[in-house]
Amino acid sequence: MSLAAVLVVVVAAVLIGAFGIRFSRTTSDFYVASRTVSPLWNASAIGGEYLSAASFLGVAGLILSFGVDMLWLPVGWTGGYLVLLVLVSAPLRRSGAYTLPDFAEARLESMPVRRTASVLVVLIGWLYLMPQFQSAGLVLRTITGAPVWVGGLLVAVVVAVNVLSGGMRSITFVQAFQYWLKLTALAVPLVFLLMAWQADGAPNVSAADAATWQVPLAGGKEYGLYSTYSLILATFLGTMGLPHVLVRFYTNPDGRAARRTTLVVLSLLGAFYLLPAVYGWLGRMYTPELVRTDTVVLTLPSRMIGGTLGDLLTALVTAGAFAAFLSTSSGLTVSVAGVIAQDLLKGGVRSFRVATLMAVAVPLALALWARALPVADVVGLAFAVAASSFCPLLVLGIWWRRLSTTGALAGLFVGGGLACAAVLVTIVAGPQRGLAGALLAQPAAWTVPIAFTVMVAVSFLTPHRVPAGVARTMVRLHTPEDLDLDRGDWRPRSS
Repeated sequence: MSLAAVLVVVVAAVLIGAFGIRFSRTTSDFYVASRTVSPLWNASAIGGEYLSAASFLGVAGLILSFGVDMLWLPVGWTGGYLVLLVLVSAPLRRSGAYTLPDFAEARLESMPVRRTASVLVVLIGWLYLMPQFQSAGLVLRTITGAPVWVGGLLVAVVVAVNVLSGGMRSITFVQAFQYWLKLTALAVPLVFLLMAWQADGAPNVSAADAATWQVPLAGGKEYGLYSTYSLILATFLGTMGLPHVLVRFYTNPDGRAARRTTLVVLSLLGAFYLLPAVYGWLGRMYTPELVRTDTVVLTLPSRMIGGTLGDLLTALVTAGAFAAFLSTSSGLTVSVAGVIAQDLLKGGVRSFRVATLMAVAVPLALALWARALPVADVVGLAFAVAASSFCPLLVLGIWWRRLSTTGALAGLFVGGGLACAAVLVTIVAGPQRGLAGALLAQPAAWTVPIAFTVMVAVSFLTPHRVPAGVARTMVRLHTPEDLDLDRGDWRPRSS
């Protein structure tokens, strides 16, 4: 039954994506859906791609394992959009760029900055895609016993087909559908789970758990206070540096629509993130043996309810999990393929399609080779890299006219390089113990301040490297569209 649900989701994704072919003809259609997506439709698509395997499976698994400390994950992932709303969304849309490297070149007037941003976009995208493929393999193995690589390959193929068919147009339709599917797939089973819990006498966690699992920083990870603050910093600031999130704001008609989109996204994410926490709490009571795994959401319906109804609810949850893999992977693939097509290939629709194959092949290989870590932990590392590189570039680039080309490059290299090094050690060698392990597992608390400091300090030391056209660029970023200035879309020199 669960396998049938997966097949239904896969077929629906392909059919909806194929529908987008009718509307995808130009390069702008493939990259940014010709900037015609409405706020509600765009917000649903953002919710679809943002709510990844980490949100659907990982949050509940970490809350089951480590208790209330992990509630900061959904809080931070939602709160990051508030920072995005206040500081970035409208100016970024007004820039007229297609991708983050486009914005970097437009603001800094520098090809080296653009190339550095391109490399970071691809690295963040691949780091985020890897756990999606790993989790797909875990889910398919859980329901069918198939080898882990089968699920990852299935998701990679479906995503490639969708993106190749219609680019951003197709993906927008698919992701909007998948957000509502994921919300339904968690909400409906949870109603029955709570009814079963009530019928069981409404038990609570054990007395031992009440003293640790329910109390912040009472037990769980080493250096919990540091890890908590570093996690908050990574999630709040990392959202604005995620390429698959930012590219969606380029699809809005104007800056006002971008702000409205962000407000709707906050509501949609807030509604969704109420649900995984309850699954983690129920799992602590009914499936404590699943500690340090990501399968509690898939296991609870059969464990607490059983029978045909339990099988049906398990199938629904499984369908939602595969929708999470597909939607997030699709958004990441579009953003990574857009950068590869513009900066490594010749640009245009044909290059975009070749880049799509490159965008899914590398993370799929990494997913099969790399050490398996909790999915939410790996996604958290992607947030740390984004917060340590693109967050300083966007905030300073949008709001500080004295940012120099040399300062931006130095900050990207130092902040992004240190965060990438910490991520590489954690993935290759596995989680380490002690203070060094905490610093590597949650690097944002030290890499983000270093990145900001380096960008500002080097900019002060190199005032002659401030772009000559900075005044015009700042006016463009901060002037509302209704003043009807000359605003043809900016085009990168490399294309």
